[in-house]
Amino acid sequence: MNETDIRAMLDSFKRGAVPLEHALEKLRGLPFENLGFAKIDHHRSLRTGFPEVIYARGKTPRQVAQIVRGMLRASPSTNILVTRADRRFFAAVRRVARAAPGQQSSKARGTRTPRRKPAVEFHQNSGAILIERSGAIHGKGLILVVTAGTSDIPVAEEALVTARALGNRAEAVYDVGVAGLHRLLEYRHKLSGARVIICVAGMEGALPSVVAGLVSAPVIAVPTSTGYGSSFGGLTALLGMLNSCASNVSVVNIDNGFGAGCVASAINRA
Repeated sequence: MNETDIRAMLDSFKRGAVPLEHALEKLRGLPFENLGFAKIDHHRSLRTGFPEVIYARGKTPRQVAQIVRGMLRASPSTNILVTRADRRFFAAVRRVARAAPGQQSSKARGTRTPRRKPAVEFHQNSGAILIERSGAIHGKGLILVVTAGTSDIPVAEEALVTARALGNRAEAVYDVGVAGLHRLLEYRHKLSGARVIICVAGMEGALPSVVAGLVSAPVIAVPTSTGYGSSFGGLTALLGMLNSCASNVSVVNIDNGFGAGCVASAINRA
């Protein structure tokens, strides 16, 4: 449950529209819900501003679906994000989302207006599944996701979907790496207008330093495992980014588009 859900529930209780026992039952589930194999942290939205995100890899589609069901039940207005999934997970999640009660818009609450089902979208490049139940924008500015090459797009898409799921306006510029810097300079105005930039690159990982030298915004560098043998699965890019001479660069782990999207969202809300 997020703050909006709790305020709505308490307001309904105050007006007599929600019985005391129903309100208490909702509050009892706030700390976490124990599913045996997982403990859903329903309280995370209140602590951090965004809900728990489900990492699918290593779980079964049934386990992911059970976690999603619990999250759908506990918080009616929060987006739900699943990362590193495939079509098997998507099929299981979509069944659960379609079976869940729909959500009324704020204008429809208290009326008999039919409830709308949440939109469920699978982003195949990144393996991200987004159940979108709120399109509210909480970020103060634009989060721009930039990639060095086309092969970096899957990681960049994970960052892009994450940033949007957490309530930010986010856009992408792809394939503007250092092998052809004239491509990057074509977007200089857009770079300057961003509040946060996520820069995704493999190979030698040089692009974040170049981008950071053009802007005053914080640049979150994401090394990818794109490259030949001496890239060592992204380690070369990681070390290059950590040694950037640009002082406004911060670095997340290899292929961690999700982490970059979360950090960018936190900066954009501050």
